Amino acid sequence: MQINYNLKPVLERRTEQFKPSSNVGFGDLRTDHMFLMDYHDGQWCDPRVVPYGPFEVAPGAIALHYGQSVFEGAKAFQHEDGEIYTFRIDKNAERLNRSADIICIPAIPEALQIQAINALIDVDRLWFPMQEDACLYIRPFVFATEDRLSVNPSEKYTFCVILSPSGPYYADGFDKAIRLLISERFHRAVSGGTGASKAAGNYAASLKAGKAAAEYGAAQVLYLDANNKQIEEVGAMNHFHVLKDGSIIIPKFTDTILKSITSQSILDLGDLLGCEVRQETVMLDKFIADIKSGEIIEAGGFGTAAVVSPVGSYIFEDHQVLTVGDGTVGEHTKRIYNVLTEIQKGHINGPEGWMQRVERQV
Repeated sequence: MQINYNLKPVLERRTEQFKPSSNVGFGDLRTDHMFLMDYHDGQWCDPRVVPYGPFEVAPGAIALHYGQSVFEGAKAFQHEDGEIYTFRIDKNAERLNRSADIICIPAIPEALQIQAINALIDVDRLWFPMQEDACLYIRPFVFATEDRLSVNPSEKYTFCVILSPSGPYYADGFDKAIRLLISERFHRAVSGGTGASKAAGNYAASLKAGKAAAEYGAAQVLYLDANNKQIEEVGAMNHFHVLKDGSIIIPKFTDTILKSITSQSILDLGDLLGCEVRQETVMLDKFIADIKSGEIIEAGGFGTAAVVSPVGSYIFEDHQVLTVGDGTVGEHTKRIYNVLTEIQKGHINGPEGWMQRVERQV
């Protein structure tokens, strides 16, 4: 599909703003442009790159009232050859459609999603921060725009992609483990719902649980199933733990767990990591017992933004604390983080097709 371009002039401030000495946070900045495409009369049309700015949305737009919206999160990296490469962007395109299907949003051809993302990165490639561990964070999303107050799927949608020039997620380095709240009050999803979709409403529903976690000195909630028997996932990432034999365990994907692309990548990298990576149903009682006995020596979360979040301890709603190992970042967790980030930066070769160069066309 032919993409139309309405571009701002190249701004010197882009390269000035991102000198190596600059302190670029994660997710705070935007580039000059965004990609837009509309859906109406049963088809996607008018793909375009335009200056970044506000939308015109009707007050009765279905997304504003009934939450019909999904999004993705991906990253692109600049390699030593000066070119920008996306990481497993095909998986993000696939998952966006899987999320969309769950809440009745029409699919966007995966090739078209990738074309859109690459076109925007190409236009705004000068926004890439010139500092260690930087990336362009990619946020594609779709929302319902039909002006109608009945509860039905919209017949009109907007697909948008924006970019956020970002520094490292861990500004002070990857050396501090977080704490998670294990809650029996809050539940992220139930079977048959939208738990496997990256739907905007799932994140709105997690905000109160996140505030509760903060009251316990925890970064996020580790959610259990509706019966409080099985470990599912953390608010913004999949969970994992490491056994004393070095095996990495990730809870089995179900319709209440978002299928993390980072988790899928770790499952595919077992040989390169030098250990077994497998999925199991993780029962809470056994998980607790195995931490206390020393069978579980490390734990953490997998997600796009942080890549790996080490977990040093868990706190329960009765304020009991459960420490994993010695509570610090373990060697297995460090190795997982280093291998995946070195692939992303192009320092070591990952599986074929994981890193895709953004061609220069504009």
